[in-house]
Amino acid sequence: MHRRVVLGRIIGPYGPRGWLKLLSSTEPRENILRYEPWQVEREGHWSRISIVDRRLCGSKVMVRLEGCQDREQASAFRGCAIAVDRSQLPDTEDGEFYWTDLIGLQVVSTHGPVLGDVGRMMETGANDVMVVQGSIERLIPFLQGRVVKSVDLEKGVVIVDWHPDD
Repeated sequence: MHRRVVLGRIIGPYGPRGWLKLLSSTEPRENILRYEPWQVEREGHWSRISIVDRRLCGSKVMVRLEGCQDREQASAFRGCAIAVDRSQLPDTEDGEFYWTDLIGLQVVSTHGPVLGDVGRMMETGANDVMVVQGSIERLIPFLQGRVVKSVDLEKGVVIVDWHPDD
Protein backbone atom coordinates (compact mmCIF):
# COMPACT_ATOMS: atom_id res chain seq x y z
CA MET A 1 0.00 0.00 0.00
CA HIS A 2 1.37 3.41 -0.95
CA ARG A 3 0.56 6.21 1.43
CA ARG A 4 0.81 9.77 0.26
CA VAL A 5 2.47 12.30 2.58
CA VAL A 6 1.78 15.99 1.98
CA LEU A 7 5.01 17.99 2.29
CA GLY A 8 3.75 21.41 1.30
CA ARG A 9 1.61 23.53 -0.94
CA ILE A 10 2.09 25.77 -3.95
CA ILE A 11 1.42 29.37 -2.97
CA GLY A 12 1.29 30.72 -6.51
CA PRO A 13 3.31 32.00 -9.46
CA TYR A 14 6.55 33.91 -9.08
CA GLY A 15 7.53 36.07 -12.03
CA PRO A 16 6.65 35.69 -15.72
CA ARG A 17 8.58 32.48 -16.59
CA GLY A 18 6.59 29.73 -14.89
CA TRP A 19 8.26 29.77 -11.47
CA LEU A 20 6.20 28.82 -8.40
CA LYS A 21 6.53 29.84 -4.74
CA LEU A 22 6.12 27.01 -2.23
CA LEU A 23 4.96 26.71 1.36
CA SER A 24 7.05 23.83 2.70
CA SER A 25 6.16 21.75 5.78
CA THR A 26 9.61 20.16 5.92
CA GLU A 27 12.37 21.10 8.35
CA PRO A 28 14.37 22.85 7.11
CA ARG A 29 11.93 24.18 4.49
CA GLU A 30 14.28 23.53 1.55
CA ASN A 31 14.20 19.77 2.27
CA ILE A 32 11.04 19.60 0.18
CA LEU A 33 13.38 19.81 -2.83
CA ARG A 34 15.13 16.56 -1.82
CA TYR A 35 12.13 14.36 -2.62
CA GLU A 36 11.17 13.42 -6.16
CA PRO A 37 9.00 12.68 -7.98
CA TRP A 38 6.30 14.89 -6.53
CA GLN A 39 2.61 14.23 -6.66
CA VAL A 40 0.51 17.35 -7.12
CA GLU A 41 -3.21 17.54 -6.42
CA ARG A 42 -5.20 19.52 -8.96
CA GLU A 43 -8.99 19.60 -8.93
CA GLY A 44 -9.14 16.54 -6.66
CA HIS A 45 -6.81 14.38 -8.78
CA TRP A 46 -3.21 13.48 -8.00
CA SER A 47 -0.56 13.29 -10.71
CA ARG A 48 3.20 12.84 -10.73
CA ILE A 49 5.20 15.80 -11.90
CA SER A 50 8.90 16.50 -12.33
CA ILE A 51 10.83 19.50 -11.08
CA VAL A 52 12.71 21.16 -13.96
CA ASP A 53 14.50 23.81 -11.92
CA ARG A 54 14.71 24.90 -8.28
CA ARG A 55 16.08 27.81 -6.31
CA LEU A 56 16.21 29.33 -2.86
CA CYS A 57 15.82 33.08 -2.56
CA GLY A 58 16.20 34.11 1.05
CA SER A 59 13.48 32.25 2.93
CA LYS A 60 11.55 31.47 -0.27
CA VAL A 61 11.59 28.05 -1.93
CA MET A 62 10.78 28.18 -5.65
CA VAL A 63 10.50 25.63 -8.44
CA ARG A 64 9.68 25.38 -12.09
CA LEU A 65 7.68 22.28 -12.97
CA GLU A 66 7.59 20.24 -16.16
CA GLY A 67 5.19 21.84 -18.63
CA CYS A 68 5.02 25.11 -16.72
CA GLN A 69 6.56 27.77 -18.97
CA ASP A 70 4.75 31.01 -18.12
CA ARG A 71 2.81 32.82 -15.41
CA GLU A 72 -0.56 31.70 -16.76
CA GLN A 73 0.42 28.02 -16.60
CA ALA A 74 1.94 28.58 -13.15
CA SER A 75 -1.30 30.18 -11.91
CA ALA A 76 -3.12 26.89 -12.53
CA PHE A 77 -1.03 25.34 -9.71
CA ARG A 78 -2.02 27.95 -7.06
CA GLY A 79 -3.07 26.18 -3.85
CA CYS A 80 -2.13 22.68 -5.02
CA ALA A 81 -0.85 20.24 -2.39
CA ILE A 82 2.58 18.65 -2.91
CA ALA A 83 3.05 15.06 -1.75
CA VAL A 84 5.38 12.08 -2.04
CA ASP A 85 4.96 8.39 -1.30
CA ARG A 86 5.71 7.54 2.34
CA SER A 87 8.39 5.11 1.08
CA GLN A 88 10.40 8.10 -0.25
CA LEU A 89 10.98 9.49 3.24
CA PRO A 90 14.07 8.43 5.20
CA ASP A 91 13.71 5.89 7.98
CA THR A 92 13.25 7.36 11.44
CA GLU A 93 15.45 6.72 14.45
CA ASP A 94 14.11 4.74 17.42
CA GLY A 95 11.56 6.84 19.27
CA GLU A 96 10.99 9.19 16.30
CA PHE A 97 7.83 9.17 14.23
CA TYR A 98 6.44 10.91 11.20
CA TRP A 99 3.06 12.39 12.00
CA THR A 100 1.59 10.52 9.06
CA ASP A 101 2.54 7.21 10.75
CA LEU A 102 0.59 8.17 13.88
CA ILE A 103 -2.66 9.06 12.13
CA GLY A 104 -5.25 6.32 12.62
CA LEU A 105 -3.48 4.60 15.54
CA GLN A 106 -5.69 3.55 18.45
CA VAL A 107 -5.00 5.49 21.66
CA VAL A 108 -5.32 3.48 24.88
CA SER A 109 -5.05 4.92 28.38
CA THR A 110 -2.92 3.24 31.05
CA HIS A 111 -6.09 3.71 33.16
CA GLY A 112 -7.88 1.15 31.00
CA PRO A 113 -10.16 2.49 28.30
CA VAL A 114 -9.62 3.07 24.61
CA LEU A 115 -9.75 6.84 24.12
CA GLY A 116 -10.15 6.78 20.34
CA ASP A 117 -7.94 7.09 17.27
CA VAL A 118 -5.39 9.73 16.32
CA GLY A 119 -7.32 11.88 13.86
CA ARG A 120 -4.55 14.38 13.25
CA MET A 121 -1.50 15.96 14.82
CA MET A 122 -0.90 19.62 15.48
CA GLU A 123 2.02 21.77 16.51
CA THR A 124 1.45 24.19 19.38
CA GLY A 125 4.92 25.65 19.80
CA ALA A 126 5.40 24.07 23.23
CA ASN A 127 4.92 20.49 22.00
CA ASP A 128 3.10 18.41 19.43
CA VAL A 129 -0.48 17.40 20.24
CA MET A 130 -2.50 14.36 19.18
CA VAL A 131 -6.12 15.14 18.30
CA VAL A 132 -7.83 11.94 19.43
CA GLN A 133 -11.27 11.17 18.00
CA GLY A 134 -13.40 8.97 20.27
CA SER A 135 -16.63 9.42 22.19
CA ILE A 136 -15.33 12.98 22.61
CA GLU A 137 -12.43 14.79 20.96
CA ARG A 138 -9.35 14.95 23.18
CA LEU A 139 -6.17 16.97 22.77
CA ILE A 140 -3.34 14.90 24.23
CA PRO A 141 0.24 16.23 24.36
CA PHE A 142 2.69 14.05 22.47
CA LEU A 143 5.27 14.06 25.25
CA GLN A 144 7.20 10.80 25.07
CA GLY A 145 7.97 9.26 28.44
CA ARG A 146 5.64 11.60 30.35
CA VAL A 147 2.27 11.26 28.59
CA VAL A 148 3.04 8.92 25.68
CA LYS A 149 4.31 5.71 27.23
CA SER A 150 4.73 3.70 24.02
CA VAL A 151 3.99 3.70 20.31
CA ASP A 152 3.65 0.38 18.50
CA LEU A 153 3.27 1.03 14.78
CA GLU A 154 2.92 -2.67 13.96
CA LYS A 155 0.06 -3.18 16.42
CA GLY A 156 -1.36 0.26 15.63
CA VAL A 157 -1.49 1.41 19.26
CA VAL A 158 -0.35 4.41 21.31
CA ILE A 159 -0.36 3.91 25.08
CA VAL A 160 -0.83 7.14 27.06
CA ASP A 161 -0.91 8.06 30.74
CA TRP A 162 -4.08 10.09 30.36
CA HIS A 163 -7.18 9.83 32.50
CA PRO A 164 -10.35 9.35 30.44
CA ASP A 165 -12.01 12.28 32.24
CA ASP A 166 -9.22 14.73 31.27
